Order: sequence, then C-alpha cells, then structure tokens
Amino acid sequence: MFASKANKLIQRLRSPFKQRRYGGVATGESSPGSGSSRLVLGIETSCDDTGAAVLNETGSILGESLHSQKEVHLRTGGIIPTVAQQLHREHIERVVHEALERSGVDPRQLSAVATTVKPGLALSLGVGLEFSLSFVRRHGMPFIPIHHMEAHALTVRLLQPVPFPFLVLLVSGGHSLLAVARGVDDFLLLGRTLDEAPGDTLDKVARRLSLTKHPLCSVLSGGQAIELLARDGDRLRFPFKTPMGQTYDCSFSFAGLRNQIKMTIEKKEAEEGIKQGTLLSCVNDIAAATQHTVACHLAKRTHRAVLFCKANGLLPSLAPTLVVSGGVASNQYIRKALGVITEATGLRLLCPPAKFCTDNGVMIAWNGVERLKEGKGILPPDADVSYQPKAPLGVDLTSQVKAAAIRVPSIQINIS
Repeated sequence: MFASKANKLIQRLRSPFKQRRYGGVATGESSPGSGSSRLVLGIETSCDDTGAAVLNETGSILGESLHSQKEVHLRTGGIIPTVAQQLHREHIERVVHEALERSGVDPRQLSAVATTVKPGLALSLGVGLEFSLSFVRRHGMPFIPIHHMEAHALTVRLLQPVPFPFLVLLVSGGHSLLAVARGVDDFLLLGRTLDEAPGDTLDKVARRLSLTKHPLCSVLSGGQAIELLARDGDRLRFPFKTPMGQTYDCSFSFAGLRNQIKMTIEKKEAEEGIKQGTLLSCVNDIAAATQHTVACHLAKRTHRAVLFCKANGLLPSLAPTLVVSGGVASNQYIRKALGVITEATGLRLLCPPAKFCTDNGVMIAWNGVERLKEGKGILPPDADVSYQPKAPLGVDLTSQVKAAAIRVPSIQINIS
C-alpha cells in the first residue's frame, strides 16, 4: 500500500494520454528540400564516439559521419578521458564537415544545432560544446542543448510512430535506467544504477578474462566479445546470483555481480595453474553465465517497472510499449530476455537497430528536431551554456517504486 503522499504525487503526475503520431523514417541520404526546410545538425561527443548528422523535420537522414575511438581504447584497456578528449578535438571538425557535405546542406540553411551537453565524460562533453557554441555564434543560429539519455529514449520515434507515454529501458556502458517517457522533455524516473552500468560490467569482465587475446575477439568491445563467446558457452556451469533479489524496486546494481565473477575467475585460474592474462579453458561458459545473469537482472527490474506502471495507470491500456535503447540494447540475448517479460505482461517490445543503439549524431539531431517542433529548450546563439557530467532524467519516482514493494512472479528465462 502506498503512503498517501506517494499516491498524491503519482496522481498529480498523471495526464491524459496524447496520442500524437509523428516521426520519420531513416531513409538514407536525400535532398535538403525534401519534406521540410527546417534542418538540424546534431553533434555527439559524450564519451568515445565523435558523431554528427543532419536531419530534416520528417526524420530523413540527409548526411551523417561518425568517428569511433574503440580500437584506441581497446589497446589501453579502457577509456582514458584525456585520450578521448584529444581524439574528439582532432576529429570533430572533420566529422561535422563530412556530415554537412554529405547532406548537401550549407550551414546557413540550418535551423538549429543540437549538441549533447549532459551526462557523460566531462572532457568529452566540453569538446562538443565548445565547437558547437563557436559554430552557432559564427552562423547566428539557435542552439539546442541535449540530454544524452533523452536522445536515446526518443530515437525509436525517428524510426516509427511511437506515441507517448511509453516505458523505456536505457542500458549502455555508462548508464542504466527505467523511465516512463510522457513527452519530449517529460520523464518519470522509476529506477537507475546504484553503482556501475551493465556495459561497464561486461567490459570489465572481458578485460579480466583477457578476451582481446582471444582470436575471435581481438577487435571487439568487451560487451561484443562476451556476447560472441557466450553463444558456445554453458550458462548453467557457473550459477551467479542475480543482484538485489530481496530489494523490491527498479534500480540496478552490477558491482556485486562483477565481484562474484572475479572470484570465480581467480578460482579457475588457480585450478588450471595459469596466471592472470592467460585465457581460461572455460572462458565461453563464464561469458554465457555473465551475460545470462546481467540479462536476468535487467529483465526482473523491468518486469517490476511494468507492474508498477500498470498499477498506477502510467501507460495506456491499449498497446503499451517498452522501448529498449543504448549500447547494451544491441545484445540479442538481452533483447530476447526482455521479450520474455513483454510477452508475459502484454507489452510490445521495440528496439532500434544496433547502429542507432550506440552513440551517434543522428539521435542527437532527432532530439533537436523533436524539441524544435515543440519549441522547447531552444536557446539563442549567445546563451551561456555549460556541460553537466552527471544529470538526472525527469521526475524521480524511485522512492515511490520502492515503497510499493512489488513482488514479481517467477518467470523462467530460457533462451536457446
């Protein structure tokens, strides 16, 4: 039973469902004049990818460019902020120029520039913001600061008409959260990570397993390597405990799981008589068990979020939707685990294609388009804007979710 204060807050946050159906389809490059004269340049530098794209207001991608730093950070064993900053500085002008050139759009034709300003790595965000402010001031055009997680949440609306409200699970290397998206800038936060993000956990496990030395994984990110090796692994060989089993909310914790895995790796290294840095014979099984436990944790917290939303009328009764986005959403096993939950609860599951799950300029430009349409968060070129490495998303309902203490029914997640 909720406390009366919690009930009043939830009642106040409810609003009539707006069945707005707008959005575009990414159709590849097309002429600048197709569909609309309003054009937005999106710039993304929140972490280790430098991205830029030009979109019109129908959602057509007129031109895009992306520079990935993945290979550099694989060699250094993780993202070093100063290295990421320098690489952004070296490539941002070229990336933006390529996106504009491929779109056939002159900077003077742009209606606005949208840029990620929060959350993310401070040094990376600073490069994108500095470049963007210089650009808009030089050309005298509006600036639209973008919340990175808001952009991930709205990407699906670029690809197909998804009306508000919908439930969204955002999972990446730096973030994990559950929220109800009620509008372009209107979110209800149901749960968030308490320590590290799932993508960070997968990367750290991959590094501890020295997967860059595996012949199949030398050029893959940690998460990609785990997913690949897990296909031939036995997830039941190492029964890792799913985190937060006795905590009945929608937040996440992965640090404890990573410690479980670390101790298992150390034990197996001792049994096999090898030193750290040498591939274990059971590496596929550890990868499979790791992936399965991460997927179960995400699925169970999402299941509770669905039940909370249904109990409080936060989703429409007709065709309620779960949107999953962020880099970790590219993992097909995790998608299937979430599919088990949506099938059991009557939701439809929508995931953007893998190329739109990872960081890119397209999602930032689209967020800018959505905000431009509604006239929200549009600033003059001389506005004083700062970046924010940490930034919450929406109205925080996590305490109300915890107070509800919803116990989810047991669902077997058996994925071949």
